[in-house]
Amino acid sequence: MKRDIPIVDICSLSEFKEEDILVSRFAEYLKEHHNLHLAHRHSFYHLILFTKGGGSHTIDFNSFEVKPFQIYFMVPGQVHSWEFEGEVDGYVVNFSPAFFQSFLLKQDYLESFSFFNGITDDSVINLPKDLHEGIQKLFEEIIAQAAPQNASHWDIIRILLLQIFMKIDQSVFRNKQTSAPNYNYTLLRNFQKLIEKHYTHLKLPMEYAELLYITPNHLNALCKDQMGMQAGELIRNRILLEAKRLLVNQDLSISEIAYTLNFKDNSYFTKFFKRQAGITPEEFRRKAG
Repeated sequence: MKRDIPIVDICSLSEFKEEDILVSRFAEYLKEHHNLHLAHRHSFYHLILFTKGGGSHTIDFNSFEVKPFQIYFMVPGQVHSWEFEGEVDGYVVNFSPAFFQSFLLKQDYLESFSFFNGITDDSVINLPKDLHEGIQKLFEEIIAQAAPQNASHWDIIRILLLQIFMKIDQSVFRNKQTSAPNYNYTLLRNFQKLIEKHYTHLKLPMEYAELLYITPNHLNALCKDQMGMQAGELIRNRILLEAKRLLVNQDLSISEIAYTLNFKDNSYFTKFFKRQAGITPEEFRRKAG
């Protein structure tokens, strides 16, 4: 029997929510939505701070061991599943892309945080010990503010969330950002944003270099220095990730996926996938199912 990978919306999750945000203790969230351990997509931003428990969770086919005071951030469209062990607790906040739009003048402000770049290695963070108490207090305040219904409590929650984002970004990513010249860091982030926007139809480094007003050699040197790989590999990795996400959907044929990703035919897509993943799309689909 064919099955779609579910796309979960905030409005389908809980009665304890507004249209654009859900706030909950994670143990309560799990009791109400125990079926979410299966692979599913989110249409919203999703963050969880674990304070208790073990097991594993998987984001975009990368698996991570659950640890107390681990926090993870997900952007809309990512594929997620989990398999917990023992009693698990913490905090969960889901918010829509629109939640901050009327609050922040800079519409792409959230994208300035490295953990919201859609790269799983950047989005799963084991918090330094000196952040444990402060971050947990901020989550407790978010829980407290979610209860009363007044004109300002959602704005207070927005401010508390931004405090969490800033504290983690400053502490965890300070060394990453200061180790590279600001210009290079900004250039790399702009390249990553362009890949996210254009990966289905722009597949060559020279095409992105032109959009960035630099030479292909400069772009490759930048990626090699900062990411340890060529620019083309970053582009191919994003295409491969989307192919994997689409292959989990059993209702899409391989030909349809190839067309969606703008490959000229099914054969070319299959060769690309096997070269990048080491197995054919059909083999990946069987293993993922």
